[in-house]
Amino acid sequence: MKIIDRTVGFGIFLTTFFGVLVLSLILVLGNIFKELLDILINNPDVPITTVLAFMALVLPFSLTFTIPWGFLTALLLVFGRMSADNELIALKSNGVSVPRICVPAFLLAIALTLICFWINIEVAPRAEQAMTRAVVDIATSNPASLFRADEVVDKFPDRRVYVGKKEGNQLFNIIVFELTEEFVPKQMIYAREGVLTTDPKNGSRLLLRLFNARFEQRDDKDPRDVAKIRQGIVMEEGVFPISLEKFFEEFQGSRRLSSYTLPELTDLMLKGAGDRQTEVVVEFNKRFSVSLACAAFVLIAIPFGITAHRKETSVGFGLSLIIAFTYFFFIIMADTFRNNPAAHPALLIWVPNVLFFCLGSYLFYRLSKR
Repeated sequence: MKIIDRTVGFGIFLTTFFGVLVLSLILVLGNIFKELLDILINNPDVPITTVLAFMALVLPFSLTFTIPWGFLTALLLVFGRMSADNELIALKSNGVSVPRICVPAFLLAIALTLICFWINIEVAPRAEQAMTRAVVDIATSNPASLFRADEVVDKFPDRRVYVGKKEGNQLFNIIVFELTEEFVPKQMIYAREGVLTTDPKNGSRLLLRLFNARFEQRDDKDPRDVAKIRQGIVMEEGVFPISLEKFFEEFQGSRRLSSYTLPELTDLMLKGAGDRQTEVVVEFNKRFSVSLACAAFVLIAIPFGITAHRKETSVGFGLSLIIAFTYFFFIIMADTFRNNPAAHPALLIWVPNVLFFCLGSYLFYRLSKR
């Protein structure tokens, strides 16, 4: 039996490893293009080590999906091949039952479930926090990456900046709008050319050096009245500080719930999150529900793999795609309705586990009684 356990267990483990490797690579590359494409285009000098570090930070988030999917694919392929080669018939003829053959698969399912739970509650949230900081660091390492040609930059608290053209750190046809607390322009600065640099004495702001700048001042009491606009001075050269506080607050204040560790999420849920309470409860349940995916897949994948009686990789991958899509469809639906308490998203997120455990247990029971 030790030989059988090693053969089955090693086959599932090896196939799972390569499945997770390929799927993770696809998801990691997808996240890199999603998060970094604009920054890399505007800042081509980003070091390759920074990109590799970002890939490492994306990986834990990807593993929450790729480990269950890779394990599911491995189960379908291994047991499908054993069934097609009549190995299961030979083992049963020698008195080895199907449940006994599947012991390595169940042990691996328990181990992977614990790993997924650890990733979901601790590793992935902390990696997402670090990933957000990495995006900010990449964007602010070259200040010009915050600006695009023919667009208005609205990431600053008290001003808006329009840039007509950009070549590296050189900005052309610049218009700076200084705003009131009601976001009404009170002063405008026009410049033919400018250079953007970081402030070595204050890392939370940028320095915009303008050349051939012309000022336009609006009335302090009635800035909306264009008839009261006054033409100001003309400067050959001037330096204007631009605060980055709002840019940092945008990332910190809009922190996604997926970046909270389980203790933080529990504390937030107990204290009450106001309008976000339903979202917090859904996220809390999601951490446990998704972690059980490997345990749910092992019950349903073994009967499907044996019944399919095929050893072709394409068949196993096709079955895994259908099963994984069915499972994660409910997770996606729960995420979609997380702002709608009437849809009971906290219960909806448990539907795939209940469905797969019940159906899988029934199919596995029938298989073991053959």
